[in-house]
Amino acid sequence: MTLTRRLPFLRWSFLRLVMGMKNIPTSGQIGDGRESAAEEYVLNHARRGDLDDVIATLDKFGYEKSFLINVGDEKGELLDDAVRRADPRVALELGTYVGYGALRIARAAPSAQVYSVELAEANADIARRIWAHAGVDDRITCMVGTIGDGGGTLDALAGLGFVEGTVDFLFLDHDKDAYLADLHSILARRWLRPGSIVVADNVKLPGAPEYRKYMHDKEGSNWSTTEHKAHGEYQSLFTDLVLESELLASAAER
Repeated sequence: MTLTRRLPFLRWSFLRLVMGMKNIPTSGQIGDGRESAAEEYVLNHARRGDLDDVIATLDKFGYEKSFLINVGDEKGELLDDAVRRADPRVALELGTYVGYGALRIARAAPSAQVYSVELAEANADIARRIWAHAGVDDRITCMVGTIGDGGGTLDALAGLGFVEGTVDFLFLDHDKDAYLADLHSILARRWLRPGSIVVADNVKLPGAPEYRKYMHDKEGSNWSTTEHKAHGEYQSLFTDLVLESELLASAAER
């Protein structure tokens, strides 16, 4: 591994990310054009129709060009394993960004329909073009919205066929402060079923302490949770946690 890969926090792309963090809650992007640059890089360098190559090309961009805030390759393997365990017919992702997480879910569950909710229209458009380049756009649907919008996005998903017991796999990789509230909203709709698996990224870095406490408090009653230790995306200096939780109780929590 090169020095660039070991020390991304010394790279200018990471410093720009830090300066642009304030933009993410409203724009969904860093604000320096790296998301569009990632799309261009994939379209120019990854083989069309080759899902593996598109994922690898996004990883290469994240290591060598500009730091990306997707789950990344190391934690992505944990995501892959959880998806395979869930063997979903329907998977739901919160936080599309440039489409990387949905690509990994689609690869690990080739028979699944993947739905991804994204705050920013610009990110949704980038992701759709990357999915099309990978040849999986027929299996991934992106909806622009947010679960915390008062029910509009949830109702729109219901219009796509989400009913009780629909969601076999849920991936949380959006606003960390919204993890718990959005999970409760989905539970209230009873879309998860006993045996459904929920994976949450970035539980330590930058952190989702309320979500982690909830899963700890509900261990053995409503959920069975495994905490996976890993490094943050595209670096090896700072550690992160990925939580994998299986729903044990069928009743929606109030």
